[in-house]
Amino acid sequence: MDEFEKILRKSSGSMKKWGLLEDGDDVLIGLSGGKDSLALVEVMAARQKIFVPRIKVMACHVGVKNVPYKSDIDYLRHFCEERGVEFIYKETEFELDRHDGRSPCFLCSWTRRKMLFRTAGELGCNKLALGHHKDDIVETLLLNEIFTGRIETMMPRMEMRKFNLTVIRPLCDVREKEISEMAKAHQYRQQIKNCPYEDDGNRRKVKNLVRELEEWNPDVVSSLYGSMFRHGKGDMEEND
Repeated sequence: MDEFEKILRKSSGSMKKWGLLEDGDDVLIGLSGGKDSLALVEVMAARQKIFVPRIKVMACHVGVKNVPYKSDIDYLRHFCEERGVEFIYKETEFELDRHDGRSPCFLCSWTRRKMLFRTAGELGCNKLALGHHKDDIVETLLLNEIFTGRIETMMPRMEMRKFNLTVIRPLCDVREKEISEMAKAHQYRQQIKNCPYEDDGNRRKVKNLVRELEEWNPDVVSSLYGSMFRHGKGDMEEND
């Protein structure tokens, strides 16, 4: 069994366990262009070919005009269309000086997320699929505990009543290293120019912390992942 089949099997189990897909869903994928979102496109394209539940899948890449990075739009469009997924491109921007204390990384992420919400509404999509994996969810838990004192993280399914939209994370049970192996096997192309802020901020430090903890306990990610769902906590990021 190759890496894609393993990831597809895990994500299919997650979709069933968390009730992520229902018959008649119109799903918009948030396509950043990184390995996680490209893997998500492959998974959702495969699910689109299954008759039960019957779904329609589209993908949207959001460019941020005032952040100096560059995505290969032609590659992303071809990647999607080759798999039977409609591709949409949107642009947005944000102003740093109006948000003291908020990092460029946070502002860029939230601005792109809001554009995805708006685009989903314009297209009549009732689900927004994001490429967060198991490691992302554990890192978010640690970030919230360390910096806010709250036991909260990103849930596999999150109702966004304000936007009449449900956010789903089909890769929630997949490890980042599994996606990396699949990206290498499928020869995913990287962005033309990477974001200058991607290695900044606390998330990178927490990622390194998790690696250190794995030296003590190789199963620490699974342990933390299981503990947070026993608390039943929601996603602080999407309640902002």
